[in-house]
Amino acid sequence: MHVAEKHLVAPGRPARPVASLPESPAQWHRVLTLLADISLFIGTRAVWTQAASHRLPVAAVISLCYASILGCGVLALVVRRARSLARLDLCVLATAVALVLCAWAMNHAGGDEAVLTTQAARELTAGHPVYGRPWPWLFHAHHIALTPTVHGGYDYTYGYPPLAIWLTVPLLWLGHGGAPATAMGTGALVTGAVVLWRMLPVPWRSAATMVCLGFGFLPTYGRQGYPAILALALLVPVVVRWPRIGRGGRLGPAGLARAACLGAACAAQQLPWFLTPFLLAGIYAVRRGELGPRRAGLVVLRVTAVAVTVWLLVDTYFVVREPGPWLSGIALPLTQGAVLHGQGLVDVSLYLTDGSDRLDWYAHASLLLAAALLAVFVLFVRRLGPAATVLPWCAFFVATRSQDGYYLMMAPLWLAAAVTAPPSEFAGAWQPRPRPLSGRHRRPARIAAAVLLLLPALVSATVAATGRPPLAMRVTSVRRDSAAYVTGLALQVTNTGDSALAPHFMLTTGQGMTRYWPLAHGPAEIPAHTTARVELRAPGGRYPVPRPGARIRLRAFTAEPQTLSSQDIRLTARRRG
Repeated sequence: MHVAEKHLVAPGRPARPVASLPESPAQWHRVLTLLADISLFIGTRAVWTQAASHRLPVAAVISLCYASILGCGVLALVVRRARSLARLDLCVLATAVALVLCAWAMNHAGGDEAVLTTQAARELTAGHPVYGRPWPWLFHAHHIALTPTVHGGYDYTYGYPPLAIWLTVPLLWLGHGGAPATAMGTGALVTGAVVLWRMLPVPWRSAATMVCLGFGFLPTYGRQGYPAILALALLVPVVVRWPRIGRGGRLGPAGLARAACLGAACAAQQLPWFLTPFLLAGIYAVRRGELGPRRAGLVVLRVTAVAVTVWLLVDTYFVVREPGPWLSGIALPLTQGAVLHGQGLVDVSLYLTDGSDRLDWYAHASLLLAAALLAVFVLFVRRLGPAATVLPWCAFFVATRSQDGYYLMMAPLWLAAAVTAPPSEFAGAWQPRPRPLSGRHRRPARIAAAVLLLLPALVSATVAATGRPPLAMRVTSVRRDSAAYVTGLALQVTNTGDSALAPHFMLTTGQGMTRYWPLAHGPAEIPAHTTARVELRAPGGRYPVPRPGARIRLRAFTAEPQTLSSQDIRLTARRRG
């Protein structure tokens, strides 16, 4: 007889069933907890080494976290009850939070996003305008990397929606630099991780700890004060079980809260703008399959109305006070003309070839791909619905700014959708089926439709990557003030293109961009099919000669049209005597 069916009988008392034995945890749950525990090792030693030299209390806390990691590792493999393993998941989460806070205590100066957000918060409290105001001294005083633009300058202004500013204001007491914004970002990440941990099914909770706080990459973005981390935290409750939003035609308190979080996320950073159309389209498709077109449209309309209302409430102060600069500021990442950067297709023009005279086509390809992916998502929502939180970021791979942060910072949303929005949620979703896609040869027709939708983006990306550098450059002389420093360069530049170009020059080694070299002599604009001689001054007056063997690239950017011309050069240090 099964244990749960046995009864104990006492004289004079009715029989009572004996409780069933505790369920043993699944082996994959043990492994997931162990992996989350192991992920906490990454980067921890560096923080402990830093703390051991001058902040012993922090080092002591990290040592205790090491003990917790070891203990959790043992217990993850030996506990016998699922409930005990669930409690162990909580211990791993607490250890991860402690390590994240220790890392922030040691490294909270932040980067360009942090100092800009903090300065914007200070300007807000002083009653000064925030958007459209350059603050170049922030970058020079804190030695922060600049964002060069194709116009020959740098972006010194705040270019994000204002929610991060509002949340940084109460933290200004933490000090100067970017500390208030990094505290906001780190706090948002910890909050988002805890919310995701709580909302996931019990066996999957350690995955939230691992993806949000383990491995070290998201805590680093939090310590850099990225507003996208705040947007991520707000998107977590939206994405978890998102196909159930509006089920039965009612939002309810939970649905209203999710719609409000979506609006707040859009008021924190621009990345949620790209995810929102996919979520709304998916909600409409799922609800239309359940309720019909009219009621499904009303559900999406209510979600949109709540989100827009919250977004406007966050932005109202700036809309009223400085509408023009506010609108330009929140659109800045799309209009600033920052130079190529990232790990996407632009690397063809940056590193594999000598440039392209058709860089604008990278931006065209990105927009076309985003639109095509949304259309394909709508057509095949039953198959692609679970990937709604991944598809939007594919468009950035062909953009002019394709850095991996656009993918990494939203990775926890991939997990949330994978666990709580499985394919079964989309089995009854509505899919538009025009007559050409529903006939006898529907499968080949649907494949052809998807290819046709994606083809314009592919063509645009190919046009951009196969462009030729419009400028041919040759170094004619090098000026030095010592064996190891260069003060200027003389160049012979030939414009092989059909339009006049106004180039801006820089030298780079490895990946990334540096400061522009100011023009000392020569024309600022070179007419088509002509050759000019120009002289450049080193930024700051002196340029250190790179180590022997380094690849030195002379680059020339132009804004109208956007082009890049690159040439390898040699700058060897001269020996004295």
